[in-house]
Amino acid sequence: MSATSQSSTGTSTHESPQSLAHAPAPGLWRRMACWLYEGMLMFGVVFIAGYLFGTLSQTRNAMDNRHALQAFLFVIFAIYFAWFWAKGQTLAQKTWHIRVVDTNGMPISQARALLRYTLSWVWFLPPLAAYSLGVRAVEVLVLTLGWVAIWAILSRLHPRQQFWHDAWAGTRLVHWEPLRK
Repeated sequence: MSATSQSSTGTSTHESPQSLAHAPAPGLWRRMACWLYEGMLMFGVVFIAGYLFGTLSQTRNAMDNRHALQAFLFVIFAIYFAWFWAKGQTLAQKTWHIRVVDTNGMPISQARALLRYTLSWVWFLPPLAAYSLGVRAVEVLVLTLGWVAIWAILSRLHPRQQFWHDAWAGTRLVHWEPLRK
């Protein structure tokens, strides 16, 4: 095996910034599969954080302190994603060989990771707005699925096939495979 791993397009995809600056974007289906897998992994984070919140706040009813729990989870998610993105990838991204880098192929800072996290909530803004306006839960679910599909497809309009929140945050998702030992 050579010292560098090669992607299907022949672009070197090991961890040097020179190779990641020109690494191709992962396909949309792979990014969405990673997104779904990330959502499944977040159930564990939500469970642990919810248990911690309930224990510390002595909440006995799930509807008590609901907004405080939501704010707490928002912060926990920010810490989770900023931590892993600043290191290059979350567990789901590692599984799907996807890495987060800046536009020059360099690792991102925690501040840029927090910006990316904040901007990534564009995925959920229309459904959250509909829910806050009293739209029924089933309709919000349909709206969520439709908006996620539209937002994902809009990445096809980006010159480097990136999600728009990545473009706005100055980050990129790239195909990356670790060197094999």
